[in-house]
Amino acid sequence: MTRSMTAFARQEVQHSWGSLTWEVRSVNHRYLEPHLRLPESLRDLEGPLREQLRKNLSRGKVECTLRFVPEAQSQTLTVNQDFAGELVAAAQQVASIIPNAQTLDPLEVLRWPGVLQDTKLDMDAVKKAGLELFSKALAELIDNRGREGAELANLIDQRLDAITDIVTDVRAKLPGILTKQRENLQARLDELQAELDPTRLEQEMVILAQKADVDEEMDRLNTHVQEVKRVLKQKGPIGRRLDFLMQELNREANTLSSKSIVSDTTQSAVELKVLIEQMREQIQNIE
Repeated sequence: MTRSMTAFARQEVQHSWGSLTWEVRSVNHRYLEPHLRLPESLRDLEGPLREQLRKNLSRGKVECTLRFVPEAQSQTLTVNQDFAGELVAAAQQVASIIPNAQTLDPLEVLRWPGVLQDTKLDMDAVKKAGLELFSKALAELIDNRGREGAELANLIDQRLDAITDIVTDVRAKLPGILTKQRENLQARLDELQAELDPTRLEQEMVILAQKADVDEEMDRLNTHVQEVKRVLKQKGPIGRRLDFLMQELNREANTLSSKSIVSDTTQSAVELKVLIEQMREQIQNIE
């Protein structure tokens, strides 16, 4: 269900009138940003193509390139003399105001869109074939995005399991950490030969326990982990939701670090941040 925004697809078809080739590639982007490169004779396909992209994709920078190679025997070129005459007249008018203007090259005139016309080629058939081929290329792109998305989801799931293991380990160690801190405090008092009222000692330990109490953070970390797992199984775009959850996970890891009273929990917080950052980088490619 998870789809990457990075993929490539290529589809080609051969007809009696020539060949068509679509190349479609996509990379990650905050929104859907299509870029279409079409032959001039097929420029009016742009609207239907953009509509197909809008209906099937939600995010990503998508570059779509169509190559059309007509068969030589399928077309006869004729010159649109009226249009060519207007073009030459306009060029001569501009040349009259330019000192030492170069002579107009006939080949340059022929290259101008609309001067040469194909009198035999059925462009309606070419356009229909182009749209059908694009649908196949787009389906291939979506399949490829899905396969890569599944790999990304697997990598993220592994890191979620690692976060769960760290949370479990911190929970298991916390009672021992508090007991050790109490013993250390008592040992320092003994070294100073100081007498501390048992009630005061208990108060100090309560303050220490409150400072080191990360049960709430552990609960929220587990909740966020389960939410990420749930979102990964949803249909449709999930990238922005996952990115938000990474921010929440990072917030809890920072709180754990600030409440740390021993190196063990500090190291656990660092490991959490590393795992969260690794997931965040992967999520940038998820639609």
